Amino acid sequence: MLKSHSCGELSKKDVGAEVTLAGWVDRRRDHGGLIFIDLRDREGIVQVVFNPETSPSCHKIASQMRSEYVIRVGGEVALRPEGTVNPKLPTGEIEVIARNTDILNPSKTPPFYINEEIEVEENLRLKYRYLDLRRARMKENLLLRHRAVKFIRDFLDAKGFIEVETPILIKSTPEGARDYLVPSRVHPGKFYALPQSPQQLKQLLMIAGVEKYFQIAKCFRDEDTRADRQPEFTQLDLEMSFVQEEDILSLMEELFTALVAAIKPEMRVTKPFPRLTYAEAMERYGTDKPDLRFGLELGDLTDIAAQSEFSIFRSAIAEGGKVKGICAPGCGGYSRRQLDELNKLVQSLGAGGLVTMSLGTAGGNLNDLTIKEVKSVAARFLTIDQIKQMGQRLGAKRGDLLLIVAGNPGLVDMTLSELRQEMGRRLKLADPNLFAFAFVEDFPLLRWDEEAKRWDSEHHPFTAPRDEDVPLLDSAPEKVLGRHYDVVCNGYEIGGGSIRIYTSELQRKVFRLLGYSDEEIDSRFGHMLEAFQYGAPPHGGIALGLDRIVMLLAGEENIREVIAFPKNQSAADLTFDAPSPVSQEQLAELHLRLREER
Repeated sequence: MLKSHSCGELSKKDVGAEVTLAGWVDRRRDHGGLIFIDLRDREGIVQVVFNPETSPSCHKIASQMRSEYVIRVGGEVALRPEGTVNPKLPTGEIEVIARNTDILNPSKTPPFYINEEIEVEENLRLKYRYLDLRRARMKENLLLRHRAVKFIRDFLDAKGFIEVETPILIKSTPEGARDYLVPSRVHPGKFYALPQSPQQLKQLLMIAGVEKYFQIAKCFRDEDTRADRQPEFTQLDLEMSFVQEEDILSLMEELFTALVAAIKPEMRVTKPFPRLTYAEAMERYGTDKPDLRFGLELGDLTDIAAQSEFSIFRSAIAEGGKVKGICAPGCGGYSRRQLDELNKLVQSLGAGGLVTMSLGTAGGNLNDLTIKEVKSVAARFLTIDQIKQMGQRLGAKRGDLLLIVAGNPGLVDMTLSELRQEMGRRLKLADPNLFAFAFVEDFPLLRWDEEAKRWDSEHHPFTAPRDEDVPLLDSAPEKVLGRHYDVVCNGYEIGGGSIRIYTSELQRKVFRLLGYSDEEIDSRFGHMLEAFQYGAPPHGGIALGLDRIVMLLAGEENIREVIAFPKNQSAADLTFDAPSPVSQEQLAELHLRLREER
């Protein structure tokens, strides 16, 4: 080793010891005589003193050092002089008096500061990701990810799971998103696909008798990126034989509770994890991934609104829509500008507009509210009793603000869900020290694709329907509930799974319902249907988004902050400048020819 110690491990107990350190120059301060270098490695920072009287040659070399130079230093650990202790550094009580040094590699001036947590344009950070990862916050995120993954592996190993790697080059099968295709050189005109998940592979492992499997799996989906999505991502994939839903949910609650305690002990976890049906989550929060750290639940006002003379409400209801709202506590005094901001947000989400009702000033009883105190464009079309009923339905008090949206039920729920999140942020209602986990269950097995005029899987086609709903597949598929469950936390879906279909007869029936012909079923899924005929056990599992989990543990708002080399918002790798053109020779080897764009 080129060093005897790490910078961050030195302390008062090492005073008098001769050490050799190596790392990067974090800061250099020349005080005329003495030169001070803050030397940084992965474990921390320590101050090194270059004294011309102690070692003139060292001092001369130190005068050439600049930020991010890679250097090696040998010297003696000493206490800092009185009055110079730095309490902000773990090593702040000591320093190293340099006896010898050399520059292992100089550095160009970096395109942004490494030693300061300042805002840097993201594409610049991603182009120079190897420099960005030197910064303290990014280094801590990588270390946190390592600790989380290690904890998960140890936890599952202790529960009797074995880790099995599955192939990256597989067959293209519908999984809900576009596949990344890989042309085969040795099989002209044929393609592999990169797995969107190891779904079929882990089910085959259950048929193989593995019984308890997990994998930290790389997955690939060719879909638009966003803050919590990447074209390639990592998931904790898990499958168990001879289980029911309760077995998997109990395991997940134990895993997440233990993970947070080990990795972020300062954070609290809600226990036991609440359980919501899909219908309940949509009705109360407008989303199947609600942030349960605060209330502001949605309330259905359709029956009250139907009795009013307000045309916006009445026309929406006449067209089969709903009127729903939330109560923003203490916001009755919002200015016109603030109300306009909320209206623009609602309109940007596709809704026609936002109806606001300011319920007077705080204090007193809502029952004493008069129509003159209500500020709303709708006030003259509603009676004071109707307004009071709406306020009571939404849990309002005097001085609160009602935010109401009318229209298509799905759009109303989605709009109010986003508005609820916005008001939660504005009012700082979410406890930053709480992980509010929950399970969402009883999803519909299928959803109707209006554009394609066919049924599609709500989760994926291998999800089992509830046993009592199987007869409805023939008569009323829209009423069938799946044995599907999600894990949500603080407004994010962090995982989803299900009890699987494990008989070829039921699997074929579901495929037919999804619009596949028997020929297509045999071509795309024949390997699965055949495997089911060789003693497939009942089984189920779950896939957890590891990037999102680490993002939450790190307190970040974007999964790119916890991935070493992510793609940007355009799915481009700026460090390697990928995707990039390839040569005609490579295309010819793969039997491909590019069509000219017109």
